Amino acid sequence: MKLDDVKFDEKTGLVPVIVQDVNTREVLMLAYANREALKLTMREGIAHFWSRSRRKLWMKGEESGNIQYVKEILLDCDYDAVLYLVEPTGPACHTGERTCFHNRLKKTTESSSD
Repeated sequence: MKLDDVKFDEKTGLVPVIVQDVNTREVLMLAYANREALKLTMREGIAHFWSRSRRKLWMKGEESGNIQYVKEILLDCDYDAVLYLVEPTGPACHTGERTCFHNRLKKTTESSSD
């Protein structure tokens, strides 16, 4: 597969990126990448993303030091989602948790239309 095969969203120019620990297979985070972020990731072997809130490129660990070394990049079957298999040097979450997926959604006994 090539970078041109990735189907970036037509409106935003972004593609969702799931980040997974290459050794434990634990899902660490979900972020977004534009073409430039994906190109930098491929070239440097370090996870890069597009910040939707700050509207700029960023490298994971540029402030925290918790770099994610990308060992492999996979595309889903539709080419519209990316998986970075990484070797992390520290926590993935800005809160200090190993993974961003540490908040458990609890079941309720109330019926809800949501």
